Amino acid sequence: MANNKIKSLHEQIAADLIERLKKGTAPWQKTWNSSTPGFEFPYNAITGKRYKGINIFSLLSAERDDPRWMTFKQAASKEWQVRKGEKAHLVQYVKTHNLINQLDEKGKKILDVNGKPIKIAVPLDNAMVTAAWVFNAEQIDGIPPLAKIEKLDSNWDPITAAEELVLATEATIFHEMGDRAFYNLTTDRITMPLKEQFSAPELYYGTLLHELSHWTGHNTRLDRSLFNRFGTEAYAREELRAEIASMLIGQELKIGHDPGQHAAYVKSWIQLLSDHPFEIHSAAADAEKILKYLLTFNRKLEINKSTTLENNLDQSSLLTKKSDLFIGDQIAYNDNVYKVTGQLKKGRFRIEDLNNGRSFPLSKSDGLYTSLINCKWQSEQAKLGSNSLKEPKIPTVQKR
Repeated sequence: MANNKIKSLHEQIAADLIERLKKGTAPWQKTWNSSTPGFEFPYNAITGKRYKGINIFSLLSAERDDPRWMTFKQAASKEWQVRKGEKAHLVQYVKTHNLINQLDEKGKKILDVNGKPIKIAVPLDNAMVTAAWVFNAEQIDGIPPLAKIEKLDSNWDPITAAEELVLATEATIFHEMGDRAFYNLTTDRITMPLKEQFSAPELYYGTLLHELSHWTGHNTRLDRSLFNRFGTEAYAREELRAEIASMLIGQELKIGHDPGQHAAYVKSWIQLLSDHPFEIHSAAADAEKILKYLLTFNRKLEINKSTTLENNLDQSSLLTKKSDLFIGDQIAYNDNVYKVTGQLKKGRFRIEDLNNGRSFPLSKSDGLYTSLINCKWQSEQAKLGSNSLKEPKIPTVQKR
């Protein structure tokens, strides 16, 4: 009797990756060049958020050129049409809240200015993993074409960004002539070949960030098991996490990704995923943790730079500098309080309405953006106790 059991998502992804590993086409086996910034990881077209963990591999397996994905409902909300017969791809996410209608003291729904019920987020007692089916922008009619990705601004040096991140971690790094790069758990030290031995800066930093991913496993940091001998399953497991993490970091810092020196692990990765399909789920989740941990150093660096700059500005220029939104801002406007919770692609912001818990993307061309900027400026002016400063000019966004 045939086994018609439907495979779980991690089993499907593991099987797909095994075949790609054999062909040398698994995502972390591909070389991505920082000088051709056309590649982006899959992200949701409505929220602007990148898909994470195992969902990256689920959507990359579709081999679409457009990185934008969305559910049927999200497409319909924009009056875009999923073409008949198109096949959706499965993603998973952790659900921590339920959205319910906000009621007044009489039990009636409270409506917003558009007459729609206001929703509030109610935490679940236990978070649950749930699934969604998403379609690619190439499968949808009516969606605007993908904006052309411009070459990196000459003022933004991705190699400098990598160097600053490495320095911010304060990791101990020792350079010596040789062909080995490794992290020593006992000494908590990274050993690297000399910089001159690398043919390009991106290769040096790509290798260093791979070793820095191992460095995060120390028990004072993310505390992963690192006492592993070469050739063991545990060794392959840690190398898989570091390789996926270095792929994510390379994309985040726009330095590209070079997997050449890690080809020795391919056989052990194939064996690992064959024996333990769920390992790709765990590895991808741990890689996201590594990325998040390392980027905290970037954020601290940005905060320190911002603080230093502000200390060198007079009050007038300080207000001019702050005529923008920053993560963490909470601005009262129109009987609501809006919080900036993230920065999205193309200069947009992720905003949370603290009155109802709803989040939404905000563009600088939206009227609400100008209103929030004005409210923020007025609040800052009031704190400084000065009414003589000129209101900062809100830049006009030119629509293309």
